Amino acid sequence: MSPHASNQSRRPGPCAIVVSRYNDTITSVMLDGAVSAYTQAGGSPDSLAVLEAPGAFELVSIASVLAASGMYESVVCLGCVIKGETSHDVHISNAVANGCAEISIKTGVPVAFGVLTTNTIEQAIERAGGRVGNKGAEAMGAVLGAAGAIAEIHKAKETNKPGFRYAPGFDVPDKASSASEGL
Repeated sequence: MSPHASNQSRRPGPCAIVVSRYNDTITSVMLDGAVSAYTQAGGSPDSLAVLEAPGAFELVSIASVLAASGMYESVVCLGCVIKGETSHDVHISNAVANGCAEISIKTGVPVAFGVLTTNTIEQAIERAGGRVGNKGAEAMGAVLGAAGAIAEIHKAKETNKPGFRYAPGFDVPDKASSASEGL
């Protein structure tokens, strides 16, 4: 199949970020990464909404209203859940992950699960701008890629050209590549 259109010049549409205030030392760095990734991709700061949630669990209800509003092409949920002495972290993480997926499916608006689920504070720091990267920026890149793909599907339907390839051109991690180097 030949490419349908050049996708790398597409400007991101309106996007909303919902960020948990819980573990704010971590989530504020993730928010900075997500905002930076949005503007670096060509998104206008005027098209970016940022809303705070008390904790990770509340991300879902806010993201649901944002996605259903019709105002945003994509939504990013940012949070940080660090393992404690009980299994509470597992329940919160599963609820948020499942909630983000359900919102995406029901509304057709991609919702990124940018919620760190770590065993230690040190792991969270490493994933929020440390040596492992910024998972907020990665979540933004993922949601922009998904939103772009959905836009291309709509364009293909409108032009009755079902054969195309969409490649947003975002840098994404490839853990398999680095693992295979040692083989």
